[in-house]
Amino acid sequence: MLYRDQGVVLRTIKLGETDRIVTIFTQGHGKIRAVAKGIRKPGSRFGARLEPTTHVALQCYKGRELDIVTQTETIDSNRALREHYGCLTHSVSMLEATDQVAQEREPNPALYRMLVGALRTLGESPTPLVSAAFFWKLLSLEGFHPLLDVCARCGADGPFTAFDLHEGGVLCESCGRFAGRRVEPETLAMVRRILGGELRSALAEPTSAITVETERLALTSLEHHLERRLRSAALL
Repeated sequence: MLYRDQGVVLRTIKLGETDRIVTIFTQGHGKIRAVAKGIRKPGSRFGARLEPTTHVALQCYKGRELDIVTQTETIDSNRALREHYGCLTHSVSMLEATDQVAQEREPNPALYRMLVGALRTLGESPTPLVSAAFFWKLLSLEGFHPLLDVCARCGADGPFTAFDLHEGGVLCESCGRFAGRRVEPETLAMVRRILGGELRSALAEPTSAITVETERLALTSLEHHLERRLRSAALL
């Protein structure tokens, strides 16, 4: 059965001498794995259209385990992401996180829109806050929205000085003395802005120790809930 869809290439692996298995997060079919035949041959009709980060329209033949890519057309090559090392490392981390969360053949329109938008934004505004925002919003989408307005342990109104991964939220000064990870109040304020609808203004700020800590906290929180390390984390 043939079907058409559009999606973002998450990763590829070699298959035989000339083929690749391509993992694509699609809009209508969720995560699929498909064989791109002859893609590694000189002059392949697929060319560089099935590289990670590329947003493509495609036609596939549905197989029992692996589909077969029969046609592709580039929607957005996201070439700028692959030409800048910082952008590449952050985009790869978002692709890996999506790969871990997305289920095979189960559409997730909200996650799909979020990934497409994040890659586009990263190409336009290369800042660590893009991937940080993606991780925080991914956690929220998966049902792990962090508790940011009251202490996750005692319910106090603050001030907050730590973040507890197990409790999933901020800790007040008293609770933070014995548990959690010490975090600057400005970092917690940045997380509130990201999840509170102020992402655009946050992205306009220059990279600083606060933006870096925001990303590290987001990555640590995501890995805690995934119960595994992201391989790409070492590059960030």
